[in-house]
Amino acid sequence: ARRQRQMCIRDSPVAMRKYVIIAFAAVCLSGLWPGEVHAQRGLPKQKGIQITAGWVDGFSFVKAGRRANFYGSVAFSRYNRNSTRWLVGLEYLQKDYTYRGEVVPKAQFTGEAGYFVPLAADRGRNVVLSVGFSALTGYESSNWGNKLLHDGARLRDADCFLYGGALTAEVETYLCDKVVFLVSVRERALAGSTVGTFHTQFGFGFKFIIN
Repeated sequence: ARRQRQMCIRDSPVAMRKYVIIAFAAVCLSGLWPGEVHAQRGLPKQKGIQITAGWVDGFSFVKAGRRANFYGSVAFSRYNRNSTRWLVGLEYLQKDYTYRGEVVPKAQFTGEAGYFVPLAADRGRNVVLSVGFSALTGYESSNWGNKLLHDGARLRDADCFLYGGALTAEVETYLCDKVVFLVSVRERALAGSTVGTFHTQFGFGFKFIIN
């Protein structure tokens, strides 16, 4: 069956591509009709899984000396009345520092519980701007626990527990009823960290509606 399917694609690539494009467009455009969109998006008890990634304190993943400042997260969200939503997720954040040519990574592992409120949306809810506040707690590791550096110096920063919060502004753009493109700006404030209390994150990702 697999060989036959491959042969069909190979024999009529233009026709198959046309059918795929038409089917995908039909699914997405069905969600762009104003009456349908408002009825199917942001419903109470509607759930989604989102994956995001981005930059921390700047707009470059890699800097001089192989330094990188980035984050990634996965979260589960549930919509309430008036399209507000709860969010629970996990996040990994890394900021690299250099000491005499050696890269010293500092990583934060945090859990999040947040509440988001929509501020603005177009008539069909194709684009939605929301703001949210999240409580954060987690753990910070300096150089993965290795305190002895290459020249014999000892890193004084100890691994530690973190707690604090984050304020997030997020734009949701519906590609279709089940797939959402996300862009977010976020300010984190965590006590206990050895790399500073405040960090600004800019990221993007996708949310997949699962019911």
